This record gives sequence, C-alpha cells and structure tokens, in this order.
Amino acid sequence: MSAGESSGLLPLEAALARLLALAESAPITGCERVALTEADGRVLAEPLIAGLDLPPWANSAMDGYALRLADWNGTPLPVSQRILAGTAPQPLQPGTCARIFTGAPLPAGADTVEMQENTVTGEDARVSFGEPLKLGQNVRAQGQETRVGDSLLPAGTRLGPIELGLAASLGAAELNVRRRPRVAVLSTGDELVEPGLPLGPGQIYNSNRRLLIAWLQRLGCEVRDAGILADDLEKTRAALAALGDVDLILSTGGVSVGEADFLGVVLREEGELALWKLAIKPGKPLTCGQFRGVPVIGLPGNPASTLVTFGLLARPYLLRRLGVQRVEPLGFAMPAGFAWTRPGKRREYLRARLENGRVVPYPNQSSGVLRSAAWAEGLAEVLEGATLDEGDSLRFIPLSELLG
Repeated sequence: MSAGESSGLLPLEAALARLLALAESAPITGCERVALTEADGRVLAEPLIAGLDLPPWANSAMDGYALRLADWNGTPLPVSQRILAGTAPQPLQPGTCARIFTGAPLPAGADTVEMQENTVTGEDARVSFGEPLKLGQNVRAQGQETRVGDSLLPAGTRLGPIELGLAASLGAAELNVRRRPRVAVLSTGDELVEPGLPLGPGQIYNSNRRLLIAWLQRLGCEVRDAGILADDLEKTRAALAALGDVDLILSTGGVSVGEADFLGVVLREEGELALWKLAIKPGKPLTCGQFRGVPVIGLPGNPASTLVTFGLLARPYLLRRLGVQRVEPLGFAMPAGFAWTRPGKRREYLRARLENGRVVPYPNQSSGVLRSAAWAEGLAEVLEGATLDEGDSLRFIPLSELLG
C-alpha cells in the first residue's frame, strides 16, 4: 500500500489509471480526412504506410564526382556528364566520372561519390582523386529510409511538424485523423466574474475559463463555452442539458455535498458522481462522473490546482480517448537548487524554473497564485515523504510537455 492510500488519499498513478481506463471505454472513433495544412496537432486514425521508397532512387550525399570504383586505377578520369538535382542522368560511360551535385540521382553504372574537396581537376579537365575511395561512399541508397509498404507512423500518433514533413515526403496531401473532441467548459462559484466586467464585493476574475479554453484548443478540441453556472438548481440542470452533443464536460470549482452545490446535486440526480481526494499538492479535490451519459471531470478551482490537475490527469484522459498511447509527460532528472526539509503526505508539484542547471521553485507556491506558473518553466516533483538537500536529484517536467 502506498503512502497516499494509507492516508486515505488517492495516489496520482491510481487516479490516472482510473481515468485512462474510463477513456479507453469511451474512445472517440469518428474520423475525417484533412489536408496536411490542417493536420497539425491532430491524431492519426490509421497508420501511415509508405507508398514509395525513400529515397526513390540512389542519389549523391555530396557535391562531387560519381564514378565506378573499379574504373579508378590512379589515372585521371574524364568527365562525361554533369548531373543536377531534379534531372535524369544518362548511364555512366565506362572509364569516366560524372560531375554530380547533392541530391542528384546517381547514374546507372556508378557506385561511389567522392566529394569535390578531395579531387583535383587537371588542365585537360580530367579529375584525379587524392584520398582512398570506398565502395558506396557518399551514396544514399534507394530505400535506405523506407521501403514501399513500411508502416511509418501508427494510428494514435499526434501529428506535428516532423510527422507532417514525413507524410509530405511520401507524397501524402491528406491524412485520416480522429475528429476533434467536443469539450464543454464551465465554471462554478458566485465569486467569479468574467474579464471586462466590474468586480463586486468579494469577487475575482475567472482565469480558469481562459486557461482551459486556450489549452483545449491547443490539444485540437472543439470547445463549447458554458460560462459560469448560475447558483440555482434548475438553471444548472438546464445549462447542462443545453450543452448538446459533447464528449466531455469539464468544470472548475467546488463540487461537494454543500447546500449550494447545485452542480453536484444535478450530477447525482441525472448521472453519477465520484469525489476523489488526490495525494497531490496543489490539486487535492477531483470530481469524476457522468451527466446523462456524458463524462464529467471536475477540477479544483484554484488556478494552480487547475493547471496541475488538467496537465497531469485531464489532458492524458483526452489524448487516450483519441487513441494516443504515450500520454504522460516526459520528465527529466535534475539537481535541486533548494532544500526540502519537511516531508509531506502528498506529492508536491512546485512551479519552478532552471537556473544555472538547477531547479529553483517560485517563492510563493500558493494554489491561488497563477503568476508562479507564468514565471515557471516546469513542475518540480517532490515525492510524498521525501526530503531534499540542495543538489539532490528530482524530476522536472517542462511546461512544454504539458501545454503541447
């Protein structure tokens, strides 16, 4: 039993495993065919299969001279042709070499290329090779990257610039991708006011809505903004029912057993609701449930808690529903630039940055301080029950791993 389980709190790994199991039970299977120009960030619905060899023909890796190695016996060779990239060469005449440029097709009969820096051209325009030659040097063989029929990218791959470039190199102009997840975003709390409106007594501006909408759009989601739920049972029920056909309802703010917890009441009456207490800080409370068959994830309301729980739990859930297999962010072992003397019962994710090769946390780690995340470059993971001396190793998760 882990420290989190022994304290009645759910460890991060256990919570993530539950969410991923729920995601796999409700995959997003709809597909659409999109142009490469529209495919950045989308998820492949079927493997990318090579329809041609890459390269499609042997070509030169250097500017230089192509020859048949057996023709070189120390006697300078005449140049029989000049081959530029994008041209079709003639077969190499025996006993000659060909001037060739990077990427140009190798002429039939040639098997070696020597770079121009290692050659000498005499007054008779014949070429001598000053360095020992090796068969096949500076030649990119046909199909050395891939052969027809090779599977290059599996279904479930998130497409980025490199993957799109690979698809383009195969001549693909369009790809089959999963349709965009439809996610409804809503906030709870009478204290919340949208930016641009005046603040009343005890009110704050709603930062979570803007944070999550932008983040979801980066993930390729179609976002439906449900605004701030009214503090009224029937209005809450009507607002949820009006969301239409969505794949996920994502809320921020308290869902509890309190008298004013109208969202929780509606979820209990019209679906199901589970409240998880997570063994992480920030981000202890998490809600998971359904409204009329639509999955619901409720994140804590404090901005830093919203950031951590969405990045480590809700984001992997959404990606797994699209068929992505590697959904957890990469972390790197880095030396701590601070000491941690008070071991906690919960795993802590400190907003931190790298300074002089060491992890330095923001001074104020309050879950309500979003400025800490704007200052930070990543999350420093301090395990439950752990202490650290300066220089000890810890896991650092770059924000780029979470936000992309």
